[in-house]
Amino acid sequence: MKTILISGASGNLGKALVQYFHNQNYNVVGLVRKQNDYFKSLQNYTEFEVDLTNEISVNDCIEKILKNVNTIDFAICTAGGFTMGNIENTSVENIEQQIQLNFFSAFTLSKPILNQMKKQGFGKIFFTGSMQGLYAHKGISTVAYTLSKSLLFQYAEIINTSVNNTSIKAHVIVPSTIDTPQNREAMPNADFSKWEKPEQIAMVIARYADKPNSKTAIVIKDEI
Repeated sequence: MKTILISGASGNLGKALVQYFHNQNYNVVGLVRKQNDYFKSLQNYTEFEVDLTNEISVNDCIEKILKNVNTIDFAICTAGGFTMGNIENTSVENIEQQIQLNFFSAFTLSKPILNQMKKQGFGKIFFTGSMQGLYAHKGISTVAYTLSKSLLFQYAEIINTSVNNTSIKAHVIVPSTIDTPQNREAMPNADFSKWEKPEQIAMVIARYADKPNSKTAIVIKDEI
């Protein structure tokens, strides 16, 4: 049974990923900031509480996980945050906060996971990017968020260069607007039918998890 690790498991996308991969007979490890009983009825699901912005806390958590599993086949980093703001009303503090939430949370987690994948000789890491992070011109009203997400694309490229010609790969998933209660509340006049369901994103990740390594690091759902 393959093991998949999902950060942000208590979020809207994280919950969908946990449920989807559990239904596909994966051994699922969920990482949350605060444990809850949402998935208490699931078999082959283990949950760990961890502060993803604390490198020591993350390293300790991965050590605990590896005492119970032999390999980490896949990891999906969904933890993060969002804020509005153009250049004029974005502060250094706003940028630092978004980098903590969207980049450091992925970096601190992927670093020990990547070390483990190098030891086992295979594995895939999925980061959750954004259209703003990929196309900076889309981020004029979300400057701090856009800058923080853009780092994920550069980081994935660094990873893939460092593990070239191996069975390890980093991908960045780039959804458009995700259909969540929070987004519906924030944009009540939008056409929800054009938004992406968390379950659809889970299916895209599963497709790339199962295929042999490709040269494509950036995965835009609408183009698949």
